[in-house]
Amino acid sequence: MRKDLVAKLDDKLRAKRESFDKLPVVDIAPLLDGSNKQRVAKEIRWALSNTGFMYVKNHGLAQDFVDSVFDVSRRFFDLPTSQKMTLHVSKSDVALRGYIEPFGENTDPGKTKDLKECFDFGPERSTLEGPFFGPNQWPSSLPEFRELTYGYHQKMVDLAKKLLQGIALSLDLSESYFESLMRNPISIQRLLHYPPQSGYIGEEIIGIGAHTDYGNLTILAQDDVGGLQVMNRDGDWVEGIPIHGTFVINIGDLIQRLTNDLYLANMHRVVNSSGRERYSIPYFIDADFNAIIEPLPSCVTDSNPLRYKPVTCGEHKFGRFAASYAHLAKAR
Repeated sequence: MRKDLVAKLDDKLRAKRESFDKLPVVDIAPLLDGSNKQRVAKEIRWALSNTGFMYVKNHGLAQDFVDSVFDVSRRFFDLPTSQKMTLHVSKSDVALRGYIEPFGENTDPGKTKDLKECFDFGPERSTLEGPFFGPNQWPSSLPEFRELTYGYHQKMVDLAKKLLQGIALSLDLSESYFESLMRNPISIQRLLHYPPQSGYIGEEIIGIGAHTDYGNLTILAQDDVGGLQVMNRDGDWVEGIPIHGTFVINIGDLIQRLTNDLYLANMHRVVNSSGRERYSIPYFIDADFNAIIEPLPSCVTDSNPLRYKPVTCGEHKFGRFAASYAHLAKAR
């Protein structure tokens, strides 16, 4: 590797190189095929109450298909900036569909500028219906892009529903518990590109600043570059080392609220000091815009008193986005 591409990290950006056995790998095949849902639910409960993150394997998606989506994602981000900006997210108004340039979204705006570019889309809509619901924008110069990425999105929808069944069972609820909250859920399929950083790297500019995810559940496909960092309960940053053939799963604010802090929506960030381009593909699924999220009675006890008031999913999520996007300043 060229010496000028070697990064010198600020001490605050160093992650401990610990075995990610501490963030467990969960085999979800028995959940998907129904052979042992309770065993998987028990492993999910341990993972989400202790780390908020887990790897899942045997998830049912062929690696060749995932690789093809990474390939078309790379080709999109390789397009000239002028072409990508014709699809800018601001052109979708509050639907938040389209391209976001480097520093165009900042998840920890008081501390960090995000050195990343994104492309967001979601369930197809013909007209703007309101926050998070509207027409997708697609690059005309990559005709296969839409079919591949939207096909991936549809598979994520199915996988997310299965994982939420497992989360419901882990909380001793009916596996259909989330269905009533998710008749028309907010969901975002995102493609991400993190340019490499070299020289001194401080907290002021990194791939993505420290944050928790906003909704119910995130399903993340990583390439082999690395850079994900997860904060453990001791406040230490631990590397989310890529494991081939797995997805990284984490929960967001709404599940933490639902469980009255029994389950942890964990802080995480990305620092790309590899000297290589990094790509990832996260899928976010939440609840219906007007779904009311409040702590489950079973999660409120004398030792764990009520911590949250009811919120609606859409208001919570849109409030978080409005703080991150310049074009939403008027909506704050």
